[in-house]
Amino acid sequence: MSGMTLPTRKDEEWRYADFAVVQNFTPERFDQWREIDVPAGEAFRECFLLDGTEPDMRRMRVTLGEGATCEMFAVNSCADYARMEVVVRMARGAHFEFGGVTIGGGDVTREFVTRIEHAEPEATSNQVVRSVHWGRAIGNFLGRIDVVRDAQKTDAAQDFKGLLLEKGATANAKPELEIYADDVKCAHGAAIGQLDEQARFYMAARGLTPETARKLLIRAFVADAFTALEDEAAQEQMLEAALAPLGEAL
Repeated sequence: MSGMTLPTRKDEEWRYADFAVVQNFTPERFDQWREIDVPAGEAFRECFLLDGTEPDMRRMRVTLGEGATCEMFAVNSCADYARMEVVVRMARGAHFEFGGVTIGGGDVTREFVTRIEHAEPEATSNQVVRSVHWGRAIGNFLGRIDVVRDAQKTDAAQDFKGLLLEKGATANAKPELEIYADDVKCAHGAAIGQLDEQARFYMAARGLTPETARKLLIRAFVADAFTALEDEAAQEQMLEAALAPLGEAL
């Protein structure tokens, strides 16, 4: 462990982390990776809830075989600093899907960090992240996509949107594309704003209370992150988990 390199703010993948908390993690914790191997043609799906009261850090390395599929969906509403980091290597024809929501108030940093390596041709990946914060909370998404020279026919996308309910809240997005192949389709988008006041006025004019209108608009906003989750019961469970912290914000 003595030779382990610990993260600093100079590391791009840690630039927005809460180092007041991070520096209290033991060195061993930074080397705790969960390895997930999905064999050729197989499918893997898991939903994650980071909703505790203590600092949380989950690091995963995913290897996808030829034609394999991995779907991950996550809600990060922890009451203290929480980070979910996913590193993925994709073989030919594999697919990776990620849908995540960071949400909450207080003086807390919540973040998703992903790095997707398209190592072989014809693989696809899609990431949809929504961030809703108030108080002095911070929501981060750092997503990197690497496309190697031989990974032709890659199709990769990232979509981040942040919703700030109060002026003191912050959302940070750092999408990265590093592409060495020439026959690819890669896209990323990032937008940060406030609730649509016209939509709130429209709903209020039809008898909805301001609190109900606000919650419905936020529900529609975060639901995008779970659209690809085909299990309707699991989708509803994740959506309700994402909306649970709103009780303190309405």
